[in-house]
Order: sequence, then C-alpha cells, then structure tokens
Amino acid sequence: MSKRFPGRKLSLARLAFLIVVLVAVGVGGITGFNSWQDSRTASDSEPWFATYVDVTASPSYAFEQPVSEHEQDVILSFIVAADEATCEASWGGYYSLEEAHRSLDLDRRIARLQQGGGSIVISLGGEANSELALACENTDDLVDQYRAIIDRYEPAALDLDIEGPALTDTASRERRAEAIATLQEEYGEEWTPVWLTLPVGPEGLTADGVDVVKEFLHAGVDIAGVNAMTMNYSSELSAQDMGQQVIDSLEATHRQVMAIYADDGQPLGTHTAWRKIGATPMIGQNNVASDIFTLDDARVLRNFASDVGLGRMSLWSANRDRTCADAYADGHIMSDSCSGIDQGAKTFAGILGNGFTGSPASTVAEDTDSLRPEDIVDDPETSPYPIWSATSSYPAESRVVWRQNVYVSQWWNSAIQPDDPALSAADNPWQLIGPVLPGESPLPLLELPEGHYATWDPDVEYRRGDRVIFDTVAYEAQWWTVGENPASGQADPGSSPWRALSQDEIEQILEEEYEE
Repeated sequence: MSKRFPGRKLSLARLAFLIVVLVAVGVGGITGFNSWQDSRTASDSEPWFATYVDVTASPSYAFEQPVSEHEQDVILSFIVAADEATCEASWGGYYSLEEAHRSLDLDRRIARLQQGGGSIVISLGGEANSELALACENTDDLVDQYRAIIDRYEPAALDLDIEGPALTDTASRERRAEAIATLQEEYGEEWTPVWLTLPVGPEGLTADGVDVVKEFLHAGVDIAGVNAMTMNYSSELSAQDMGQQVIDSLEATHRQVMAIYADDGQPLGTHTAWRKIGATPMIGQNNVASDIFTLDDARVLRNFASDVGLGRMSLWSANRDRTCADAYADGHIMSDSCSGIDQGAKTFAGILGNGFTGSPASTVAEDTDSLRPEDIVDDPETSPYPIWSATSSYPAESRVVWRQNVYVSQWWNSAIQPDDPALSAADNPWQLIGPVLPGESPLPLLELPEGHYATWDPDVEYRRGDRVIFDTVAYEAQWWTVGENPASGQADPGSSPWRALSQDEIEQILEEEYEE
C-alpha cells in the first residue's frame, strides 16, 4: 500500500500502463540523444566545394590562377597507369609525374595555388585509360605508386574515381582497398582522406558500386565519403527534369550508404550520412545527348544540398564552365572546353559552390614573417632557370627565376622586371608560373651539337622550314629570307622570318637521333 496515496492499490492494468509509458519515455529519450549526437557528429565536418580540372586537356586550364573564391580548391584529374600493362603512375597516360613537372610545370603551379590558400585533391582513375589497380597486379607495387603520389603532391584528399573495367574487376577492387588500408595504417594521423567517386543511376549506386564501398569498409578503410557521379542518366525524367533526377539519385544513394554502414556495424545517423555523400554533375551538355544540366538545375541541386547538409559538391569540369564560342557547331556534342549551353555571365561554380565554406584541406598553412621583395636573393645553384637580368633579351617562352619565383615570357622583351608593380597584366610580358620548389637545381639547357645544322650565312637564301645555327642557338625560317640576322630579329619576333627552336623541340630532335 502506498503511504503517499493511502487507500490506493496498484492494479495489474495500471502497472501495465505504467510500464508502457516508461518504455515510451525511454525510447524517446534514446532517440532524442541519438538525433542530437547525429547532428553534433555531422557538424564536426564542414561541407566543401571543389571543381575538377582536366590537367592534360588542351587548352590548358590555369587552375593556379583562381578567377573566383569558388576555384580556390581543385580536384586535379586523372592519374592513371602509363598503359594497361605498366604499373607506373602517369597523368592521363601522357606524362609521368616527373614529366608533368617538366612539361606542364605542374608541381610549381600546385605550389602557387597553395601559396594563395587553395588546396588540391588528386583524382585517380576516370573513364579513359587504365586505372592503376588494374595495371598493378601486385598489391605492394600498387602501394608504392599510391605512396609516390601522396608524398609528391601532399594532397588534401584522394579521390578514387572508379568506373568502367575498374568497377567490375573484382581482383583490382580488392587490391585497391587493401593498398589504401595499408597506407592508412602506415601514415596514421597524417593520413589523407579518401573519397570514392562512383557512378549512380536513378536508383542510386550500381550493385558493383555498393560492393566497392563494402570492400573498403571490410578492409578497415575510414572512407571520407561517397561522391556520386550525377550525370549521363539517359532516362525519361533526366531528359525532362535533370535537377530532380539528380536529387532522386542522391536520396537513393543516401539510403544505400546508411544501409551499408549499418551492415558493417557502423550505423550512421541521417545527418552524418549526408555529410558522407558528395555530388558531381556534368555541367551543361552531358555525353548523353538528351541529358542537359542547366543553370536552373544547378540552383535546384544547390538548394537541396543546403537543406540536407551534403558533405561535398563538385562539378565536371572547370575546363568546361563557360559558354561555347559561336564557332562551336553542335551544342549537343559534349565538349571538353565549354558547357554547350548559354551561361551568360554566370558560372556553374558560382552557383554550386555558393555557401560551401569548408575545405578538403586538413591543415592550415602556417603564417610566415613578411619579407621585403628587395631582400629576396636568388641563388643560381638552387634555381631551375637563369636569374633574370636587366641586360639580357628574352624571346617568347623564355623562363627565368626572379625573387624565388619562376616566370615565363609571353613575348620578346628586355629590361622589364618580371614583378614590376607599375605594369598592368596586359602590359607585362612576364607571366608568373609559381615558386621555386625546395631541392631544385639548374635545369640543363639543351643545345644541338655543332654542325647539326649549317651555320647561318647572310648570302644564302632560306625558305620556310630551313633550319640554321647562329651563336649556338637553332632557328627555323618561317618564310623566304636572305641576309636577315636570326638573333637581331628576335627584338620583334612577330615580324622576324626566324624563330628559335624551343627546348621541347630540341629535346625531341636529340631523342630521335639517340633512337636511330
């Protein structure tokens, strides 16, 4: 009998009701706590935006010179195998990592972007060429290639773009997951976040895509997230409403990611799961003729991403984020250098990146003491190119070092200081490439051996294509000429009948001779 309520008895019906209430309160409390914890976990990461940049596409995209705040972070693509039978990292199958440094000045351009507060993500794979895990049949060799990439570029994140044969080949999928798991353990706290970029359809990830995520989790990899390639649907809805098709596929991917993690014993809350999902639309005209991602579609996706707290937004690609020129005949064929639609003054990066204030970078650059420009001294022993001199003449494409930066001349010039603050960009013949990198040394200037071409003779008539040597420099005639000194004409190279051969041309000539 209760002392507080004398005369009342606790009936079985009352007891049962009380138990139900207590259970309900308990469940509600647990649910509330998990919801709070889910929101708190999600808030630990800040959504970020970055544009993909096709590194080897022509014309080259100057990612090191961001034109807006939305291009501070870039995803450089794609590192693949040198060929299907060679386990060696290359950019697009065209350049080894070292060749990309020499021919594209890639390392220096990356350093310049990072100097300005930007960061890079390295993307491996893609639709074309052979993915590294396919070419590297040994896991240890694959680990070595991944390690070389990470150590060289120190990216803010890795983006594994797995599609085509790389998506369906089970053996390569297992090697890839095992290699990443090995490196994650090796690097420990300094490990680079890894995103899995996978194709999606209206129902979300394909069956192979689901298996890829499961395999990485099973290998013990802490996946930063799953980036959905929201493009090329070839469906009735995508032809009518591309924005809604993208949203439907992301919602399906979200359900799949939650189920995959739950099956692996790592249940995620709704908000946390959204933070582990990214979206990458192909802006404008897709490969599928009926699929066109418009500026309005971008606004729809951007608003949806904000509502759900999407962890990442990207686009393919910065190279394409502009209106095609009038000369581009067929807008229904996907171009590598324009979107295929009329963008006016708008950019997809400006729309999709709006509000994404996070960064894929895991570290913040340390502040350094300021230094007056006149106090910076260049050392010829640690400079890859000659130090700029006010008494020298520089033809177009000449490279020099000045105040610990590398510049390239856009036209012939003399006595014009590369960093002259009084010159506008349009008037300055010098273009900044990026800083001198640690550990650099002078690059040898290639010269053709004496007698390779005849010495220039003022009395000889030369026709287009004829080559000569003058003061150890090789020149090629651009039209008929006689008596015009090749060197003196470089003061105005546009009107000179002679042009100096580039270092790349000389290197090719020497390589061909060596092969013979």
